[in-house]
Amino acid sequence: MNDGRVKAPEVQVPGEGLAAEPPTHRRIWVDLLLYPTHTLPTAAAPVLVGLGLGARAGDLAIAPALVAFVGSWLVHLAGVFVDNHELLRRHPGLEEHPELTRALRDGTLRLGLLRGAIALCLLGALATAPSLARLGGAPVLVLGAVGVAASLGYHGWPVAYVRAGLADPIFLFLFGIVGPAGTAYIQAAARHGAPHPWAVLAGLPPETWYAGLPCGAIVTAVMLVDDLRDRRFDRVKGWRTGAVRHGVDAVRDEITALVALACAAPVAFWLAGGMGPAVLLPLLVTPLAWSVVSAVRRLEDPRELFPQSPRMARLAFLHSALLGLGLALSR
Repeated sequence: MNDGRVKAPEVQVPGEGLAAEPPTHRRIWVDLLLYPTHTLPTAAAPVLVGLGLGARAGDLAIAPALVAFVGSWLVHLAGVFVDNHELLRRHPGLEEHPELTRALRDGTLRLGLLRGAIALCLLGALATAPSLARLGGAPVLVLGAVGVAASLGYHGWPVAYVRAGLADPIFLFLFGIVGPAGTAYIQAAARHGAPHPWAVLAGLPPETWYAGLPCGAIVTAVMLVDDLRDRRFDRVKGWRTGAVRHGVDAVRDEITALVALACAAPVAFWLAGGMGPAVLLPLLVTPLAWSVVSAVRRLEDPRELFPQSPRMARLAFLHSALLGLGLALSR
């Protein structure tokens, strides 16, 4: 009997399919919510570029950069928990993440626990603020506020920009500019002091504002692979992601263009002058980039697309690590 409700597409993917036994707490919280093969590499990538920028400027300061990374990763995780909380709250009958839906039904997972996890992540991130603010002053607080708003606003307060299909430029800005530049800034402030913090920020080398764009491009591609995989569910939810509005081929072309930009950028940095040949080190991951992009362009089944997100995240991490090293060696 038709009750007027739209039936969700029956899509299951490895690691998210319904199992014979209820999922364990560890599987729910680590494999499906923390998702370390996805969130850790993407959170670390802009910090690695920022460390390279700091070393290139003679400002390398690992300890404050690590504190900033911990704070940013906790904010990142809060956004992941908000995304899952809103999905389960707004669409409890949609089997986009079947194990989470099942865990919610049998009581293994509760929305209250997710809200508690969001609060703990934000409190943990807040705990890093005093030491960072002592070093960097008002710019640190502004950058932190931008990060919190962007993370929570992905699928929650204040704008839920992913539903409007605006995530692409926001991810590119956050991971390509804010993250690397913020990491470079906190190192400069730690090394030289910041009696005039805005002057320190304005005095950062020009490459601080563009050298992280390859990182932002690949991290944006990670998000687009997820959109490609989840497009049937997003259509049911009424989300206007690129995959829903423009179709599969357009998103594949965007992913290809972003990864190609990331691979070409070190060559452009070198040819433009001012950076030595060490900045070409990211070209070592070109075979992995080709492999991931080829798979994304070829695969249709969400079950086959699922492992491509962590592979793209791994590419972001490796590319950024090599770019950071190349920047450090190109003083």
